[in-house]
Order: sequence, then C-alpha cells, then structure tokens
Amino acid sequence: MDRLLLSRIDEDLDAGEVAELCFLCSDVINRKQLEEIKCARDLFVKLEEKGFLNSAFLAELFSTTRRVDLLNLLQSDGREREETDASPAYLPEYRLMLYKIHEDLTDDKVETLKFLVNGQIAKRHLDMSSTALNVFAEMEKAGVISKSNVDKLHELMIDIGNKPLAEIVKRYKDRLPPAGPEGGVNNRSAQQATAPSEDVIDFLTIRVASSAICSFISGLCLSWLCACVLQIDEFYSLTQNPRGLCVIISNEDFMGSKYKKRLGSNKDNENLSKLFKHFGFVPDIHKDLTADKITETLKKLSERDFSKEDALVVCVLSHGEIGSIIGTDEKEVTLEQIFEPFKNVSSLFGKPKLFFIQACQQEVPQKTNQDEPSKETPSNSVYSDATCPSKDGDILIGMATVPYSRAYRHTENGSIYIQVLCKELENAAKSPNRDDILTVLTRVNRKVNNHCLIPSRQMPEPKYTLTKRLVLRFV
Repeated sequence: MDRLLLSRIDEDLDAGEVAELCFLCSDVINRKQLEEIKCARDLFVKLEEKGFLNSAFLAELFSTTRRVDLLNLLQSDGREREETDASPAYLPEYRLMLYKIHEDLTDDKVETLKFLVNGQIAKRHLDMSSTALNVFAEMEKAGVISKSNVDKLHELMIDIGNKPLAEIVKRYKDRLPPAGPEGGVNNRSAQQATAPSEDVIDFLTIRVASSAICSFISGLCLSWLCACVLQIDEFYSLTQNPRGLCVIISNEDFMGSKYKKRLGSNKDNENLSKLFKHFGFVPDIHKDLTADKITETLKKLSERDFSKEDALVVCVLSHGEIGSIIGTDEKEVTLEQIFEPFKNVSSLFGKPKLFFIQACQQEVPQKTNQDEPSKETPSNSVYSDATCPSKDGDILIGMATVPYSRAYRHTENGSIYIQVLCKELENAAKSPNRDDILTVLTRVNRKVNNHCLIPSRQMPEPKYTLTKRLVLRFV
C-alpha cells in the first residue's frame, strides 16, 4: 500500500484508537508482538508481515471503530491498489462482539466489571486495565473467556445489569458448535462442518504454509481443509464509494379504471432510498412510468459503466399480474423484460445485482378490482397490489409474494413487504453478527407471513444465483 497514505492515517490516530485496532487484530498478530506496538505505523508493519495490509482489511477496521473520515480517505485514494485481486479478510464475529460491548460500557460499568473478575485475574493487571478491551484481553490470557467459551462473559453482562449486551453474547453463544463429552467441540461435528466459522477462515488466510497453521489443521481431515480454503473468498467486496445505484421505479397513479391509485407508495420510496443511502448507494427515483418508459429506463441503465461500482439495486413498485408488473398506462412489463437487460453487462460481471419487486402476482379480472382502495378509501387501510431469475450468476430477486397471490400495502405506511425488508436489513446492519442477505430474507419471509395487518397470508419469494455471501453494512 501507499506509504504516504498510511503515514497520513497514522497521524490521525491517537494512542487509544491504536489500542482498539490492536485488540481487533488479536487474531492476526500474536499477543507478544501486539505489546510492542506503540503507534499505527508499527501496526501496519506487523499487518504487512502477516499479509493483511490491504485496503479491504483496513476498511473493515476503520468501519468497526467508526472512523468514517479514515474510511473515506482510504476509499478516495486514486492510486491503483496492489491488493485488488486479493481476497478480503474480515474480523471474526467474536472480536466484533467484544468491541461492541466495549463501545457500550460506561466507565462505571467497566469498574464494576473489574470488580467482578477480581480474583480470577491478578490485581496488578486489573489496575493497569483502563478500558473494557484491556479487561477482555486479561480475561483471555487467564482463560476466562475464549472464542468457544463466553459463558462467563454472558454472566458478567447479566450481573452488571446490561440486558441488551447480555442478549448479544447469548446470540453468539447459541451459534457455537455443541460441546463434546469433555466440554470441547465435538470432533465429529467439526469434521463434518460444511461452513467453518469466519474466525477459522480469517486464520487460514494468514499463511497456509506457516507452522501455526500447520499445527492448527493437523487434526482436520483433508476434505474439511479444502472446504475452508474454497470459502476464503466467500464474500462480495463492497469497498467503492459510492457502492452503486439504487434505482427505484414507483408507480402510484394509473391512467385507466382497472388499477386504482397505490396509496402509500411514496413511503416505500422514502424508506428504500434512505436505507440504501446509508448502505452507500445513490438513490435514483423514477415515478409513474408507462410500460414503454419502464423498459426504456432499464435499457438505458444497463448501458451505464459500472466498473467503478460494486453492486446494483433495482426496486420496482407497482400493480402486477402473473409474471409481470403494470405501467401507468395499464400495459404489462414481464419480469423477464426487467432482468434481461442486465444479463450480459460486462462491467457488472461478478458483482451482485439485486432486484426487489413489490407487486401482486395474481390473475386480475378485466373489471375494476374491488379489492383496491378508491379515492375515498380511509387512509389507514391495508390493500393488495397485484418468473424466474436469470441463468446468469450474481443475481438476487426479492418478490413480495409467490405466484397467484396478493402483495399487501398500507395506505399510509407503505407496502408490508418493503416495510419489513427495510427494517430487517437495518437490524442486520446494526448487528455484530454479519448476517448475509439470504439470512435476512428468510427473516423477512417469516415476519411478512405472520404480519398482523395482512388479512390473509402473504409469502415473499426470494430467488437467487448469488455465488458469494452479500453482507450490507452502513457506510
């Protein structure tokens, strides 16, 4: 990496922030070497020795410590980065969880924490611990907590009266592998695992040939090791600023009598544009388009140069019928016509392309749909809006409902599907768990299907040809 850029970053980091970065790097750099680090320059040297000095890993560090200015400085650097083709490393969930707890503990709670662990950790070490991260590091040295054992940490969060943090620890604890008869991880379960944890993958990326790695993998079967190596590059890279466009096509007013006004659609526009702007996307809203104008807009979009962007998001909100959405002129645009223009866009190759379709997918009779609200309908009511993904990779299609079913919309708060989708994506972005979008969409399915305002069942339908995990975080 460019030494001048690293020097500028070093000048902007104080001793406390360097200590936080060192803690986050505890799984990359051994404890003795971390103790020798006095400034950010020293940390960069150690990261370079371990093969972790790249823009993706630094961006993860600065994003976690909320140094958005340094993140922007890193992303705005115009020089060609030598690590562009390298697989980005990600901080283990365990380390992110500890950092989240550190952020949310006040000074008096840290003192309470030190008091509660007194007796398990030498007093002189506790006296030198000024932050929760210092206490956690001492607890790790003493074997009180570890990646596979956070029972004591959970107990401590309960004892200091912080229920939200206790819940964070519990969620992490619940995802740990089952213990064997002697309290360790069940060997058979470990050998049969098909999705090794992120901290294992991060560890493997340091140096496959190093003695530390060799000793770590000595007890694992060869097939499991191959699975680990193949999953090192399992995440889509989201480092560009901006990440890309979030195009929203929203039809509210229709020209004929067959389809009534989609009250609440503006709220959907607002929720989607606000959320994806936080994710680093640039909102681009198009209102009340005819069928021809929809296809024209998407064709023009597909001719754009996406080489300096990481992803594309397209949201279409309208009435719909089986396999199609409706333009304001009440003519159909097939779902295939929406996806087709993006099948062979070279500058989007290997990048995630997300489509969210809020529309009914049922056969609508030729007469006026009596289930739709009239102009005089009370504004606090819920009504309904009336495929297949491309064979190409890296596409996700989020349908508001399955075929032959309605998609419901609140006339003030917007579509139920869009409401839940935005809320769950926001929750995932705030969580330390790094849930990918498919995990989020599973939650969306459950919550929409059980939504209290829907008069009959609505089941969303995600379809995808994604080839990696996509994690959306706030910029």
